[in-house]
Amino acid sequence: MSQKTQINQGEIFVKFETPTSGKLSFKDLGINEPTVLLEGGFLRMVFDFEGIGEHDYFKVPTIEVEYEEEVAETHWQCDFNGETILDKTDHHGHSTVILMDRKKIASLEHHHENKLILHAEFPQAVNLLTEKSHVNFFK
Repeated sequence: MSQKTQINQGEIFVKFETPTSGKLSFKDLGINEPTVLLEGGFLRMVFDFEGIGEHDYFKVPTIEVEYEEEVAETHWQCDFNGETILDKTDHHGHSTVILMDRKKIASLEHHHENKLILHAEFPQAVNLLTEKSHVNFFK
């Protein structure tokens, strides 16, 4: 596996050691529980791309998050190297698909630190479905 994952209360940290191509489920990333309960309704995921060499991003870097509960409205924000690249509200459902601008991410790359941080604010506690949730960052 080319990622290291740590799960703490309120934060999931994924360090990529190589640019892994294709869709990777949260389970593939090392989140082995079938569901992850977000008791307070808040999620923070940090994807650390530091030190993996050449970044060849997928044409539309994507994060898809599925959850058991149907929620009315969820606020999502993505920051890359400290700059907000996406800020949106998703209405009603069991999942959210986040599509990011590859060119924007590439323009914000640094030589040493490259962190994509996903913040989500759910109106209630939710259970993330790790086998159905996935990321697709690299070609």
